[in-house]
Amino acid sequence: MPADPTDRATEPRLLEVAETTTAVVRGNVAPAETIAFFDTSFGLLPSAIAAQNALITGPALSRYGITQGPSTELEVGFPVDRRISPDGVVVPGRLPAGRIARVVHHGSFDALGSSWERLRAWITDRGLGPATERWEVYLTEPNPQMDPADLRTELNWVISPA
Repeated sequence: MPADPTDRATEPRLLEVAETTTAVVRGNVAPAETIAFFDTSFGLLPSAIAAQNALITGPALSRYGITQGPSTELEVGFPVDRRISPDGVVVPGRLPAGRIARVVHHGSFDALGSSWERLRAWITDRGLGPATERWEVYLTEPNPQMDPADLRTELNWVISPA
């Protein structure tokens, strides 16, 4: 199958990763509410993290859970240097340790779906099972003046144990 010319992702690879402590906002989010959920969450997180003297240790991320009807379980947040205490809607979270498949998507968020599907196919083509848990790490911070082609998003998909 030829590669989609609009999909400028790097080649996928398998990795073992350590658990990462996060501070997140959780919700069951309908597709039409996704942008507002991200914007609201990223507006709340930095001050809640700083109020607990915790430090953000890496770029913003989102973790996807199970899709139920029109909504998806979603966590939006940051990796932090210590477990935080709940502060309103900002709660402690984690990214799991274990075996993952990773690829870096280059370009607009609108094209992330094709990179996720490519990663799923890569996993299953190797006889592996993609788990339900997956997350994105936003390697470049979006802003209204940037060219969306300059965005870099790391896609991580947990591999189910054999």
